[in-house]
Amino acid sequence: MTTLVFVESAEDELSQQAVVMAGSLGAPVSAVSIDTGSLGFAPAAWAQTLVDTAREQGATAIIAPGSDRGNEVLAHVAAKLDQPMAANCTAIAAGDPVSVTRVRWGGSLLEEAQLHGSPALLTTAAHAVAAEPIASVQTVAISDGVSDADRAVHVSETVPAGGGGVSLADADVVVSGGRGVGSAEGFSVIEELAALLGAAVGCSRAVTSAGWRPHSDQVGQTGTKISPEIYIACGISGATQHMAGCKGAKHLLAINPDGEASIFSSADYGVIGDLHEVVPAISAEIRKVRG
Repeated sequence: MTTLVFVESAEDELSQQAVVMAGSLGAPVSAVSIDTGSLGFAPAAWAQTLVDTAREQGATAIIAPGSDRGNEVLAHVAAKLDQPMAANCTAIAAGDPVSVTRVRWGGSLLEEAQLHGSPALLTTAAHAVAAEPIASVQTVAISDGVSDADRAVHVSETVPAGGGGVSLADADVVVSGGRGVGSAEGFSVIEELAALLGAAVGCSRAVTSAGWRPHSDQVGQTGTKISPEIYIACGISGATQHMAGCKGAKHLLAINPDGEASIFSSADYGVIGDLHEVVPAISAEIRKVRG
């Protein structure tokens, strides 16, 4: 009996974290990725392949990383097996049934629950455990049991995000702006600081809702979940949904004129002041130091 872990790639940090957490169940861990050939990402087809692989290996649990693809594929697995699935687990423990702790309400609470069903199906919350290199990954081809209907929905083309620059998900430094930036034009000071630091530019949901920045820049529960060395949040109040996306940051610097803003309760460093004065001052000091 094994614990089967779906990994997007051996180098993917969230997949590495999923393999680490899978070890908590005590069974041998079998990490598998899917060789799709020309099919591309087809969630139902990938799910059927995992179901068939789990049966071949006698897996008592199927685990996936808490990424967009991981959650979608495991949801299809659950539907195919008519079994419950627990998403965004921060801890798991072996037993009958398996015990899980999972993130709820955008990170505002942790729920302890028991996951009934066999195999146990769950995805891991991002950055709940430290990533470690995956010793071995088995690549499996799309299963013969995959139907034409399972193949019907698939990614036929991927269009890269415009603008280039540093990837938000992979950046070591992220500089974000919130409603306090005031306008799309106001992001010029955020972009200036980010350029000096070699950082990615992020934003809050309020900013994307206002049309100031594209959704691809959004940090949060419904945006990108990040884990930079430092996160510089400018004019962001600290809503629960936003904090769920940046809790993986090693350090948080908050800049906000409201000393009572909730983000300060999570910040390692805080500056109470107008970002339109503070951020240009930081940029000026960086230029001065660099000569």
